[in-house]
Amino acid sequence: MNRAIYSQLSAMMFLEFFIWGGWFVTLGTFLGNNLNANGGQTAMAFSTQSWGAIIAPFIIGLIADRYFHAERILGAIHLIGAVLMFLMANATEFSAFYPVALLYMILYMPTLALVNSVSFRQLQDPAKQFGQIRVWGTIGWIIAGLVISFVFSWDSVESVQQGLLRNTFMMSAVASLILGIFSFTLPKTPPVGGSENSKSLATIFGSDALGILKDRNYFIFFVASVLICIPLAFYYQYANPFLIEVQVENATGIMTIGQMSEVLFMLMLPVFILRFGIKVTLLVGMAAWVLRYAAFAMGDVGGSLPLLITGIALHGVCYDFFFVSGQIYTDRLAGEQHRSAAQGLITLATYGVGMLIGYWIAGRLYDVYTVDLGHNWVAIWGFPAIFALLILVIFALTFSDKASNGQ
Repeated sequence: MNRAIYSQLSAMMFLEFFIWGGWFVTLGTFLGNNLNANGGQTAMAFSTQSWGAIIAPFIIGLIADRYFHAERILGAIHLIGAVLMFLMANATEFSAFYPVALLYMILYMPTLALVNSVSFRQLQDPAKQFGQIRVWGTIGWIIAGLVISFVFSWDSVESVQQGLLRNTFMMSAVASLILGIFSFTLPKTPPVGGSENSKSLATIFGSDALGILKDRNYFIFFVASVLICIPLAFYYQYANPFLIEVQVENATGIMTIGQMSEVLFMLMLPVFILRFGIKVTLLVGMAAWVLRYAAFAMGDVGGSLPLLITGIALHGVCYDFFFVSGQIYTDRLAGEQHRSAAQGLITLATYGVGMLIGYWIAGRLYDVYTVDLGHNWVAIWGFPAIFALLILVIFALTFSDKASNGQ
């Protein structure tokens, strides 16, 4: 790989995820303390990610892939995003914040596909080389969290009370401005031609791959994937406010342990699948969800920092052993013809529908156990723990062992 192109693509990926990690992790804390948002409003704000995921295939499949250079639309979106981030930083009421956040995520979520498109078109051997580029995105997310906690201390109890978390949006706005300008210097990535330029709506939204659901095992996995996103939403929505409330210092920086573990377990995943098969791998991933929320609940009761850190560190197992192994399973079963459509279908179902439901439930429970019944984090974390355990048991009993052999 050309060193200059490697550097460009790595910088692009770093900034892409630095921007997201720079405000999304602390969003729940910001909303509660700066805008006095309740659980339902917080759920609405986090659900902008799901609406963005649902709309993203339309923007990429019907617009970007057909008419624009990927690097140019990437640059334009991030320049607009910088302005929207500035407006979010200066919002004083939720009614002003929400529509801007919704517009931002509708624009941002398609850029996740755009940075991949720019990368893949420049790599001679994507299977071997893409990981070297994508890891810089995880590093970007980690650095954003470390900057918030250990450089500026915006997430300290005192800073949160002073409203300084709005500075995270300003930091992301600056990074978005830089990436917006930088994107126009990236290697040219023109619209694809031929059959790619005439994708149907069925292909774009994954319905071309619906036939894969006729496989009993895959249908069980598909339903479990949607349902497991319900407890996942609890982590995204309330982990940061929870840690700050129980007075964990440098909470946002400590939460980057989750991304660090993600890198570690990603390296272990291929060996684990080969040794134990898909079913066991998926079960280990689901078991990690149960242990994570149990650790949070018990950590709140006893004030145990090691338990809380354990819950955070389990992110790598939760994500890699279920979602990444699930993507591998989907790719294996779909085959060459429906590969892209199948991945689009599972992404739409999980980050779109599953997370949307999860954010709503999390918001409702937060309101019940902080307003109606008094503050009770044990109950808030207990629900996703029990729910994940239920999914685990049903999956273990219904998913056939033949899937472990890749059949």
